[in-house]
Amino acid sequence: DYYSSGLKLMAALKNAIKNTEISDFAASRQARKEYRNLSHRVLLEVENHSLIVKKGPDIPWLKKLFPGLTYFAISFPDIQALNSSWQIYSKGMSISGLNHNIHPYYGVYYPTRFDHIELFSNWLESNNFSAKTAYDIGCGSGILSFLLEKAGLEKVWATDINPNAILGLNESIAKQGYKNIDVYHGNLFVNIGQKAELIVFNPPWLPEQSHNNLIDRAVYYPEELFPEFFSEALHHLTKNGRLIILFSNLLSQTHPDATHPIKKELIDNKRFEKLNLFTKKVLKGSAKTKRNTTKRAEEIVELWELKPVKHD
Repeated sequence: DYYSSGLKLMAALKNAIKNTEISDFAASRQARKEYRNLSHRVLLEVENHSLIVKKGPDIPWLKKLFPGLTYFAISFPDIQALNSSWQIYSKGMSISGLNHNIHPYYGVYYPTRFDHIELFSNWLESNNFSAKTAYDIGCGSGILSFLLEKAGLEKVWATDINPNAILGLNESIAKQGYKNIDVYHGNLFVNIGQKAELIVFNPPWLPEQSHNNLIDRAVYYPEELFPEFFSEALHHLTKNGRLIILFSNLLSQTHPDATHPIKKELIDNKRFEKLNLFTKKVLKGSAKTKRNTTKRAEEIVELWELKPVKHD
């Protein structure tokens, strides 16, 4: 009947699953997983790119992302995500250090806090290392690529495994007039045969064995990600180049038995050596958030500056 009935149903389902306060990180994730599995069984019909429901929102993503479909069904949470995403995409997000908003495409990870970006901006502005070429691995909405061109780099190769990231970044590049960013769809270095003086990587910060969607892949890393990245980075970095990795102690806060993947690489393989480690305490989370903020209060973001020891 009405779109609002779906909102009430989602709220009731969430309350039924989370009927007690969940403070444990693993239990909280399990509750979200259960809610996701059940809520995605509630479907809405779409015809001619409009919802077949009374007083439903107008969502231009339905035409932009599914131009060839005239009728299909989609889960209620996906409709909620599409609607929310469109508001952010159309309005844009302000990023410190950029003179324009970013417009994240649907299904593309974008930051909701900016401590690690500020750390990277400070590194770009204050370090004495000059580079003309760089890789932005896992570019997402393109923030680091934009900052790199703004800093004067003459060529940035931006890659991402998420096809929507490629669509969104190419759209932003054309709109904002960037000239030095080439965008590639694929895993890590996408078989690009160029060496760069700088490689920038903002990887997922938490370990996971499986992923439900591409957004999850931006948050949780599989066991093989870092070994593959370091191996390929060695082949794509110039002799005196720099490797910049943005990370967080959130790993040790939420997974105390997990091995820090950057430290493991430095100790076990000795292909790179640490030049600098810059840190920044994460700002306090919003009082309105419904998630547990205990770990956030202790979180520190990290910028690792490495250089190759063994050169390919």
